[in-house]
Amino acid sequence: MRRLFVTGTLLLASASVFAQTPYAGMQARPIKALSERQVADLNAGRGMGLALAAELNGYPGPSHVLELADKLELSADQRDRVMALFNAMKAEAQPLGSKLIAQEAELDRLFSSRAVTPASLKASTTAIAATQGELREAHLKYHLSTADVLSTAQMQRYADLRGYAGNSDHQMRHPH
Repeated sequence: MRRLFVTGTLLLASASVFAQTPYAGMQARPIKALSERQVADLNAGRGMGLALAAELNGYPGPSHVLELADKLELSADQRDRVMALFNAMKAEAQPLGSKLIAQEAELDRLFSSRAVTPASLKASTTAIAATQGELREAHLKYHLSTADVLSTAQMQRYADLRGYAGNSDHQMRHPH
């Protein structure tokens, strides 16, 4: 009898594990496709990995360069230039992040109200994709500009400090 109880309990526990999906709990989010963290990051103009193509190929971003300014031994002029790039990036990224949040909220509303149609779906996802592209470009282009501010030695030091040294695919060369 005890063996039957244990087996039954295990079967019930297994069934409940299999019934859950990685999405369980997400249905309560205000915008289903965005976590609270993603909304906060978009509102703050943070990169959220959008510039990895640059970062991991030797083009440091202004935010991380500022974080490492002392260790990179940035001159006062370099600090000012990188700070200006960071501020410009944030000023460009924040409105795009807000726009993306609004677009995702509208897509969510279309589905939750059962008002979505093939045409509205196409229009909504096309608009979201365009904004995502603009946001990604906004982050990537400031990596290009930041690389122009640093010396080759600083670029290498940056790679070392970020843990990229030793990765033969990652090359921190000055682009010019």
